[in-house]
Amino acid sequence: MQETLLAIHQKRHTYQSEQPFTAWMYAIARYKWIDHLRAHGRREALHDDIDDWSEVLAASSETEVADSRRDLSHMLTLLPDKQRLAIEHTKLQGLSITETATLTGQSEAAVKVNVHRGLKALATQWREKP
Repeated sequence: MQETLLAIHQKRHTYQSEQPFTAWMYAIARYKWIDHLRAHGRREALHDDIDDWSEVLAASSETEVADSRRDLSHMLTLLPDKQRLAIEHTKLQGLSITETATLTGQSEAAVKVNVHRGLKALATQWREKP
């Protein structure tokens, strides 16, 4: 709604007084709605529903859990310290970006970059894993 009102305000110079106002306004609203649907649809298409993966992600025994922890620990040791610490604090311990930045002495932007690069490196390691 706010984006539509802002767009109407920004495009008010395109309104022709001899034309119906509501048709002009509805056209802007329709285009804003289409933009919203396109953006929302693209983002949603990138994400899988976690419920679909519940069978795959669940460990059936304590041995599998221990093996998974060992594998993750090994993969994390292969990362540079800044990336490893950023991932451990934010993704494994659940700390915020601000808390992680304070603990590690990095800026918040650096923590975000290190998490992103570290996760990307982990994904690459996982794909190359024999």
